[in-house]
Amino acid sequence: MNKWFLPLAVFGIGGLGLLALSDRGIELLEETARKLRQTPQSFLDWNDAAQRELDRIQQALNRVAENIEVVH
Repeated sequence: MNKWFLPLAVFGIGGLGLLALSDRGIELLEETARKLRQTPQSFLDWNDAAQRELDRIQQALNRVAENIEVVH
């Protein structure tokens, strides 16, 4: 992998440079930036849902641990 790292890095940076210099690339970058500004609420909603799920998992694990302690 080490011998491919530099060519891939140069290729990737070159591709980003071409993207930033072309008219279509600039449009894509602006559209991406616009979408990223609109998505923070989506990320927050997902984060809340993930936290609720983690809380449910923690409660289930606590019940399992209590049941194991009762048996022993």
